[in-house]
Amino acid sequence: MQTTWKGTISFGLVSIPVHLYSATQEHDVPLHQVHAKDGGRVRMKRYCEQEEKEVPYAEIAKGYESPDGRTVTLSDEDLADLPLPSKKIIDVLAFVDATEIDPLMFSKAYYVGVADKAAAKPYALLRDALTESGQIAVTKIALRTRESPAVLRVHDGTLVLQTCIWPDEVRPAAGIAPEEDVTVRPQELKMARSLMDTLSEDFDLSQLHDDYQQALQQVITARLEGVELPHEEEPGEAPDNVIDLMEALRSSLKQAKGGRAPAAEAPREDEKPAPRKRAAAKKTTTATAGAAKKAAPAKKASTRKSTAPRKAS
Repeated sequence: MQTTWKGTISFGLVSIPVHLYSATQEHDVPLHQVHAKDGGRVRMKRYCEQEEKEVPYAEIAKGYESPDGRTVTLSDEDLADLPLPSKKIIDVLAFVDATEIDPLMFSKAYYVGVADKAAAKPYALLRDALTESGQIAVTKIALRTRESPAVLRVHDGTLVLQTCIWPDEVRPAAGIAPEEDVTVRPQELKMARSLMDTLSEDFDLSQLHDDYQQALQQVITARLEGVELPHEEEPGEAPDNVIDLMEALRSSLKQAKGGRAPAAEAPREDEKPAPRKRAAAKKTTTATAGAAKKAAPAKKASTRKSTAPRKAS
């Protein structure tokens, strides 16, 4: 595994020489730009506006344009010599509960490995202290051209450094959620929790796979082999709104349970059907009822006659 960064974790007066390795990798199908007319490859060229010619990558530097139009050119050496304490040191600033860091702030993850055998003991000490306390370490680190806050945590017995964005880089969520006063009834909340529990039964995150990449690969294979492209049936249109939230929850729960209807719930007061009016009691004897049945009109009886052929006697 290729080393991404080399430096030292500073834990009080304890120093741990470490290397960082990328902990994740994406499995996208590689696509590049082509001319739609003939499939010719489209390549990006580095073009200098001043000299009006293409320049090699070795002559590329970074620049900043000030508000008054002036440009400052920064070389790789300028960026490498920035006076940053976090440039080669991961300084542990504090230990906090994991719940104190909003997952919205998390960015890229790196495995932390020791740089030499002498670092094994302090590495294990920090790892075991984090495991026993259930906390994470808040740090800062400079990677490439950016300094970021980061946290140190334990994953499968290995220290992981997870870079974060700065708190002021998180956009406010004001105005996103519904602002009108919405009341959720206890019955709806109970049904929703039941649906959540049912959907979570035997869930295995490792069984998830990328349907998009699989479908894209099928299309590419079909084009290479000159066969008809696979087509997926169009999904039905989603309802514009939910008229009966309880009924939608009941149907969702039934579907999640494989067609088994959820247990009946006591209806709330405004859902209870109005009591039926009892008809006046009729003191009809069995004999009277029988006589009334015999007195029924013959025409009405004839309409009930079966159309099936009569059996021969």
